[in-house]
Amino acid sequence: MAKKMKTMDGNAAAAHVAYAFTEVAAIYPITPSSTMAENVDEWSAHGLKNIFGQQVKVVELQSEGGAAGAVHGSLAAGALTTTFTASQGLLLMIPNMYKIAGELLPGVFHVSARALASHALSIFGDHQDVMATRQTGFALLASGSVQEIMDLGGIAHLAAIKSRVPFVHFFDGFRTSSEVQKVEVMDYADLEKLLDKKALDEFRKNALNPEHPVTRGTAQNPDIYFQAREACNKYYDAVPDIVADYMKEISKLTGREYKPFNYYGAPDAENIIVAMGSVTDVAEETVDYLMAKGEKVGVVKVHLYRPFSEKYFFDVLPKTVKKIAVLDRTKEVGAIGEPLYLDVRSMFYNKKNTPIIVGGRFGLGSKDTTPAQIKAVFDNLKANEPKDRFTIGIVDDVTNLSLEVKENINTAPEGTIRCKFWGLGSDGTVGANKSAIKIIGDKTDLYAQGYFAYDSKKSGGVTISHLRFGKKPIKSPYLIDEADFIACHNQAYVHQYDVLKGLKDGGTFVLNCKWSADELEENLPANMKKYIADHKINFYIINATDIAVEIGLGNRINMIMQSAFFKLANVIPIEDAVKYLKESLAETYGKKGQKIIEMNYKAVDAGTDALVKVAVPGSWSSAKEEAAAAVDVPDFIKNVLIPMNRQEGDTLPVSKFVEYADGHLPMGTSAYEKRGIAVFVPEWQKEKCIQCNQCSFVCPHAAIRPVLATEDELKKAPAGFETIKASGKGFEGLSYRMQVSPLDCTGCGNCADICPAKEKALVMKPLETQTEKGIANWDYAMTVPVKDNLTPKSSVKGSQFAQPYLQFSGACAGCGETPYIKVVTQLFGERMMIANATGCSSIWGASSPSTPYCTDANGRGPSWGNSLFEDNAEYGFGMAVAVRQIREKLAELMTEALNLNMPNEYKEAFKAWLDGKDDADASKAAAEKILPLLDNMNALSGRAKEIAAEIADKKDQLVKKSIWILGGDGWAYDIGYGGLDHVLASGENVNVLVFDTEVYSNTGGQSSKSTPVGAVAKFAASGKKTKKKDLGMIATTYGYVYVAQVGMGADKNQFLKAIQEAEKYDGPSLIICYAPCINHGLKEGMGRTQANTAQAVEAGYWHLWRYNPELKKEGKNPFILDSKEPKASFRDFLMNQVRYSSLVGAFPKEAEELFAKAEKEAKEKYENYKKMAEA
Repeated sequence: MAKKMKTMDGNAAAAHVAYAFTEVAAIYPITPSSTMAENVDEWSAHGLKNIFGQQVKVVELQSEGGAAGAVHGSLAAGALTTTFTASQGLLLMIPNMYKIAGELLPGVFHVSARALASHALSIFGDHQDVMATRQTGFALLASGSVQEIMDLGGIAHLAAIKSRVPFVHFFDGFRTSSEVQKVEVMDYADLEKLLDKKALDEFRKNALNPEHPVTRGTAQNPDIYFQAREACNKYYDAVPDIVADYMKEISKLTGREYKPFNYYGAPDAENIIVAMGSVTDVAEETVDYLMAKGEKVGVVKVHLYRPFSEKYFFDVLPKTVKKIAVLDRTKEVGAIGEPLYLDVRSMFYNKKNTPIIVGGRFGLGSKDTTPAQIKAVFDNLKANEPKDRFTIGIVDDVTNLSLEVKENINTAPEGTIRCKFWGLGSDGTVGANKSAIKIIGDKTDLYAQGYFAYDSKKSGGVTISHLRFGKKPIKSPYLIDEADFIACHNQAYVHQYDVLKGLKDGGTFVLNCKWSADELEENLPANMKKYIADHKINFYIINATDIAVEIGLGNRINMIMQSAFFKLANVIPIEDAVKYLKESLAETYGKKGQKIIEMNYKAVDAGTDALVKVAVPGSWSSAKEEAAAAVDVPDFIKNVLIPMNRQEGDTLPVSKFVEYADGHLPMGTSAYEKRGIAVFVPEWQKEKCIQCNQCSFVCPHAAIRPVLATEDELKKAPAGFETIKASGKGFEGLSYRMQVSPLDCTGCGNCADICPAKEKALVMKPLETQTEKGIANWDYAMTVPVKDNLTPKSSVKGSQFAQPYLQFSGACAGCGETPYIKVVTQLFGERMMIANATGCSSIWGASSPSTPYCTDANGRGPSWGNSLFEDNAEYGFGMAVAVRQIREKLAELMTEALNLNMPNEYKEAFKAWLDGKDDADASKAAAEKILPLLDNMNALSGRAKEIAAEIADKKDQLVKKSIWILGGDGWAYDIGYGGLDHVLASGENVNVLVFDTEVYSNTGGQSSKSTPVGAVAKFAASGKKTKKKDLGMIATTYGYVYVAQVGMGADKNQFLKAIQEAEKYDGPSLIICYAPCINHGLKEGMGRTQANTAQAVEAGYWHLWRYNPELKKEGKNPFILDSKEPKASFRDFLMNQVRYSSLVGAFPKEAEELFAKAEKEAKEKYENYKKMAEA
């Protein structure tokens, strides 16, 4: 049979082989494993059959623990069951893994191995999670490349069925899971032939069934538990031979040799490396390089890690080996070595002629591992006494464990074309590059590889795509350091990053910019001009930004730049490239409608025509950078943030983080980023402004703010700092200005969109027209004292004169989440304690090195902490309990003090605090009286002085704290619901704010219990069939929980009223916020997220209401319906979002039924609310 080659990523390869052997997939979304399950769900929805002739049944659970329970139950009932997971998700499955293994059930877990959250969360890859499962009884099978996943993934299923031992099949998260490669695809017919039908039949017969019942999962006492536990040994003893036999069969099918341990290198090697995962390909390249220089080196690639077989290890180990370096992609704190290292050392115990064995750590959190670093490992082995327990890939100048990299080496096969693309998150660069890789891989004889690096921002962050093409298979799982082609898709990057680093002499550089060729002299930095000239770079420019706007694509420049790439890179003829690109558009954008496809056709054509070759002046060779003005910034900004934001974080040594070993970061570092990523920013038209402050209220990034200035303050202002007379009571003698930060604005346009002035007081203008005056004006505005005490903060206008304690976050442009919490901080920020669930709000809220939560002039601001995804409510509850306990001790101390012989001013201050400690304003006023007295406690003596000293120790708790528990619907409705329910039921005075995007937004838009009927989401490819959970109504059943459902764009005052009532209420509160998301596919764009919320309420899709238990105490109805009777078209609202409209194209019959059901249920819900309000 002819080989079938296809271009795909590692997750797709795993899903392909898993689908063949899976009857039930029980899953829960987690990065980066989710796409495996998403592929399975998509294929099943479109009718793909497994080897048993059936579509796979995909079930999404509320958590990974739940998914593991479902896997266990499904296996117990006789269905071959699979799951896909990573990181903390895998850890939540561990209890059930013991059960599955203990009951000898042939389940398979495909794991894109990922770092664990310790001092900080990392979504990136290493083996920490898998290493935590070594003791469960699962066999562990490792793949090191996309092709190996395809070849070995099926063995996990085959061997599990034959041996009765469950398997974890793992590969490096991101580096392999997300790497796109051209691979040979395993044929299901070939895989079916390898299935042990007898073993499968035995599995079915052993299933729990009342036709032949057994009792399983009993309790055992000390007399027999030990013996029974040992009874499984024979099954594990058989696994290595079973796996080896299947590997022989796969080797016959593919021509690629597989063994439990594979050796690559010199047959008479003296120095070798032992490792598993993607690093083995790096090691192979390095071995080839060193062998060509006459060195006797090699690498043992570990595939079957558990059970660990000495027999198969020594079968491949050259007898000549004198020194071994074992590499572990994990860290086991406090151990004498990492797991693989200890396993290898243990094998040699009591053996003759034992080689020298050293171990090292590498690649934690997807730290890039290069051939130069592997060479450093081999260089270390040459030493008489090689360093043990070393690290590579970092500079450890604290404990001095790192190996020095003495030279960079190029190990890539000759003829490999290497390309880098610098893009902006959401401009489509990554998607287009994935398309390019697939075109080149699937339409030509070339091999192709793609890998995509991101910063920690949401859309709007920097993306760097690394593409390689060549005539030989590509085994380079590391980032490109020397490139033939570089494209920069955002002109701001030329000042922010060293985008040309590594571009070879005579290479090609294409820059998307709005500058003409003549304007480059003035706008390009000197170092870039010099590099282009000195290295004879072929330099092109293209104004894709304006072209995209003209076509109607907004900021989506991807197809324009992609066709430009194909024209310049010469990988395939441009005519063919254009044809293939256009063919791919229907598949890529089909869900978004024919109009989008047509616009992208135009983009492809424009990209080939609009390139301009730049004649590089000879004078550029002597270009010199003017000395930058010295900027006085904190050490963290200078030493950590600036290098990281220049994509130079890999070079930072360990010493820079010693102060932050516990994972904390300084507050407000995002203010120093000044990314300048917007294409258009708002310009204030002062004569049209009605001073309502609504624009500031809705801004997702706090990049537009009202300023009140005195006459003296205006005298110090820059020349362009124009103002108007401040209107309203309390503002006499003040001037007003609405100030925009052009470098912090992301250009969504919501502010201009919702401006209620007769003629818009905000007009979107190109960024470059606003920076000259705008930067200086913003800088000055930030020095003008905040004047938030002139009018109550309880109004929309008044709230915006208060400082936002959340600013310039990494959220998407137009984000529907951040405006809510930004306003909350303006009201309560100086005394807030935030517990934040993992998800979008934790990523835009605290991704190193950027911290958007900030402090005021007094150094106060919200404290912020993140525990895990599943336990956030309990985490915040713990904070509240701790605060209450400490404050109760303060109350005891002050009560005791009242009965002592103390000066009256102390007693009066303490009495005032005791009377008002549970009121924010009263406790603050009392604290202001107490604090100066504590500074003079030396006048006291005896017990009075002891009490004052103890109060001084606890003075941070004098002001009443406002506890806020934040998270998305994936947390609140699903994985964290059990904890949330318990915390609400506890009666503790906490405030819960839920950002309801109706999907798991951070992991890419998977269905949650918040997802409504008919919505298309991942794991709901054919539309969600069940009703949205009414979380708010469930919470009201307690009767003592304050609950509100709000929508800022629909009613700002209702939202303000709700958060103030909730915070004031002495008990638990729950506020559910409708949050339009980029995953919704708003056809009007993310510049209309506020308008979209208004439309949702007008159409009866979302309802505004409050449930206030305080009203019940007054004998009133606690339920208040704030929404008016819906008047707008429910169906039109749905069809203006791709998450609904795409269902019509894919499943038209189901769409009609589901949309009708959704509208009916929305009307029923409103009618129920009306009855409650009228009761």
